[in-house]
Amino acid sequence: MSNVVKTNKDKVVKWSVAGKIHHPTGGGYRITHEGVPIVVPATGGISYNVKIGDSVYGWAGDHIEPGVSIRNENKEESAALTTFSCIGNEAKVISGEAAGKKGYVTGMHGGIDHVLIHFNEETLDKLAIDDKIMIKAYGQGLKIEGFEDVHVMSIDPDLFEKLGVKEKDGKLQVPVVATVPPYLMGSGIGSPSAYTGDYDIMTADKEEIKRLGLDKLRFGDLVLLQDCDNSFGRGYLKGAVSIGVIIHSDCVKAGHGPGVTTIMVSKDSKIEGIIDSNANIGNYMNK
Repeated sequence: MSNVVKTNKDKVVKWSVAGKIHHPTGGGYRITHEGVPIVVPATGGISYNVKIGDSVYGWAGDHIEPGVSIRNENKEESAALTTFSCIGNEAKVISGEAAGKKGYVTGMHGGIDHVLIHFNEETLDKLAIDDKIMIKAYGQGLKIEGFEDVHVMSIDPDLFEKLGVKEKDGKLQVPVVATVPPYLMGSGIGSPSAYTGDYDIMTADKEEIKRLGLDKLRFGDLVLLQDCDNSFGRGYLKGAVSIGVIIHSDCVKAGHGPGVTTIMVSKDSKIEGIIDSNANIGNYMNK
C-alpha cells in the first residue's frame, strides 16, 4: 500500500529575494564538441519562444534558458537569490510596464548565476531588461516525515505536494520521465553545494541518449539521476539517487548538455523513480 508523504511545510520560512532581468553577456564564437565555431544565442535576457514543456533539443542556441533570466550584480545578493529561490515559487514583477504580473520559478542555472522564471506570453511582451522581479522564496528546510535523511531542496512545498510523492515499502516513489546513468553527468560535477545552480547531462553520444529515451527531454521534466549524490556537493556514489528538473537546453560544448537542478537526494536508494511521461512541472503548475 502506498501512502502520500507528510512534510514540515508549516515550519518552512517564506521570505523575499529579488533580482533584475539580466542582459545577455558575451558574444563571438562558441566551439562545439566537434570543433566547429558557431555564433548563436545563449544565456540571459528574455526568451520569447522557448518555454516550459518545449523540447530541450534542436534550438539554434547554447544553454538556452526558457522564459526570463534574473540575477543580481552584488555577488552576495545573487548567491542568496540562487540559493533560496525554489522551483515553483511565485515570482512577481515589481517594476516596469508588467508590474504586478506573476509567474513562477523554473530553475537555477549555475555558472551564470541565473534564476529562471516562467511568465505567460502577454507578460513576456511587456517585460524589459533590468525590470525587477520579487520571489516568495519558500522551500529550503523542507523535510519529509520519516525520511529525515533524504535531502529535499530547491522545490516549493506546494509544488512538492502536487508531485504526489508516496511512500511504499520504505521507499519514496517519485514520478520521473526517465533515468539518467551517472556516466552521462558532466559540467558541474564537484560543485560544493547542490542547493544552488545545476549540472549537465552530456549529450555528445546521440545513440546512447536515444537508447535511454533522453532524446525526448523537455524543459521542466523530472528525471532520476542514478548513483548521483547531491547531498553535500555533486558527485558519484553507488546506490545514491537524486531527482532533478531539466532547466536549460542542450549545449554545443563538450561536457555539457541539458541542465538539471536537483530537488531530492538519498545516499542509500530510499528514492524510487516511477516512469510517467507527464512528470513535468508545467503540468503540475498548469503552465
